Amino acid sequence: MKTILKTLVVIAGILTFGSTMAQDSHNTGFSLRVEAAHFRNSEGAALFALYNEEGSIPDEKLKRYYKKETGRIVNGKAFVTFEGLPAGRYAVTVLHDENSNGEIDKTFFYPKEGFGLTNFEKISLSNRPDFRKASFILSEDTMKRIKLIYK
Repeated sequence: MKTILKTLVVIAGILTFGSTMAQDSHNTGFSLRVEAAHFRNSEGAALFALYNEEGSIPDEKLKRYYKKETGRIVNGKAFVTFEGLPAGRYAVTVLHDENSNGEIDKTFFYPKEGFGLTNFEKISLSNRPDFRKASFILSEDTMKRIKLIYK
């Protein structure tokens, strides 16, 4: 009888551990793969900044991001993957930082280097970037594509 009881306790422990592991893997968050294309050259780096708050975009000095990753530019394309993100509203910007200074260099109002963000095909004075227009809901593993814009 003791052997049967010990066996049941061990089985219950394994089932509980397996259930806990499944819950933990589900709570680790979602992944967001961001691919950017149309880089004019492979100089410098591709800076991907992830935002999760209203008012965080525009961010000309790249200081108000939630997470930032750097991608390598190969054949006019670059990508990064943000891991462990909780469900929520996000926006992503990409900067072709050709001179590797970590900032968006500008001429008048326009970026001198390539720039892009989610939900934007073009940027102008009448179509200025902001978090509301650039954001999307993340509720599962997702992939977004961003087109680089040069002025």
